[in-house]
Amino acid sequence: MIVARDSYLKQLIDHRGDGQVKVITGIRRCGKSFLLHTLFREWLLGQGVPKEAILIIELDAIRDLRFRDPLVLANFVRGWASASSEPRYLFVDEIQLSESVPNPYIKGGEPITFYDALNDLRSIPNLDVYVTGSSSRLLASEIATNFRGRGDPIRVHPFSFREYHAAVGSEPKDALARYLRFGGMPLCVTQNDDAERLRYLRDLVETVYLRDILERREIRRPEVMARLFDILCSAIGSLTNLKRLTDAFNSAWGKDGKLARNTLATYLDALRDAFLFTEAMRYDVRGKRYLAFPVKYYCEDVGLRNARLGFRQTEEPHLLENIVYNELLIRGYSVDVGVVEATEGKRCEIDFIASRGTERLYIQTAFAMPTAEKRAAERRPLRFLDDNFPRIILSNDLPAPERDPDGILHLPILDFLLHDRLPL
Repeated sequence: MIVARDSYLKQLIDHRGDGQVKVITGIRRCGKSFLLHTLFREWLLGQGVPKEAILIIELDAIRDLRFRDPLVLANFVRGWASASSEPRYLFVDEIQLSESVPNPYIKGGEPITFYDALNDLRSIPNLDVYVTGSSSRLLASEIATNFRGRGDPIRVHPFSFREYHAAVGSEPKDALARYLRFGGMPLCVTQNDDAERLRYLRDLVETVYLRDILERREIRRPEVMARLFDILCSAIGSLTNLKRLTDAFNSAWGKDGKLARNTLATYLDALRDAFLFTEAMRYDVRGKRYLAFPVKYYCEDVGLRNARLGFRQTEEPHLLENIVYNELLIRGYSVDVGVVEATEGKRCEIDFIASRGTERLYIQTAFAMPTAEKRAAERRPLRFLDDNFPRIILSNDLPAPERDPDGILHLPILDFLLHDRLPL
């Protein structure tokens, strides 16, 4: 089964041959390698690029372990690229597995890293470099610093609902119900039954994500990491902060040794770095400032979250909120939790403020609005906004889009998930 991932493929095509290092990031097993090795490679071949002009190096494969040494990688690729004056393409998978090595040329000099190797390879005129990585540190700030402004970050996510629906081909409502339960990890879609899907998702969490974090970050208290994972999964979309998390740990498990706040901060950073969770800051709309805490955390994939909790906490309103948050990220928005002053000293929370360039959307999500009271509660925060940006309520029980007397757009959730363009 091949699912077209056109938006990501277009980004690769648009950046082809621009002299930059293309850095494709995202959670492991979300389809980065498939995008590069299959979809983009097939596109290149269709443009007349010969097979021998594409070199694939997989740092998580035993056959390519030697290339974790950045000097070995740079020397090998330079020799390969110089054998022809025609364009050549280098694909390197899981670049974060590369190791730093002592500088053999300058005594006491800075270690050689993969950034040095890739900056060196980028200077080869006929070589176009693409790397994948499963660390959030490979995003824009790290790229700008270490690639000297010569990097193009492309963030890949698990299947959006539209991609998932294209893969399963069932009725949209049925597909959404399954998506809320099993999420959008690409290989999960290919499993034959629910038991296999559950087993696959659990194995991903235990043998890929957690083990990878424990090994790479040298976590000394794996039981704390596992428990933190569980707490964040249980509390998606809930306000929290580091102090509250630390107090909860020490109240329940402190008898075996108090947990320092800095330790928990390190573990939380490791989960975010692996793309398992994303942090949403709170933004005061009228005060035009970010609030330091509390914040919210959302899972990169609700199927992984559900499997980790044994499918015991599958409240659809929370899962739907998480899916809308992820969908906005996929569409290139930066997403915050909104706060607006309603009356003196009292604030209302807006589920999401989505910003993209000069565009801004205020969004409320509701799985259902069966009563007038529920509809009023969802509209209330949006009515206190005093700017002209679009205000939207997404719900699963609306038959068609409609606009209320306050100018708020009420939109069926399936309309939002299946179509990029909003009827604003």
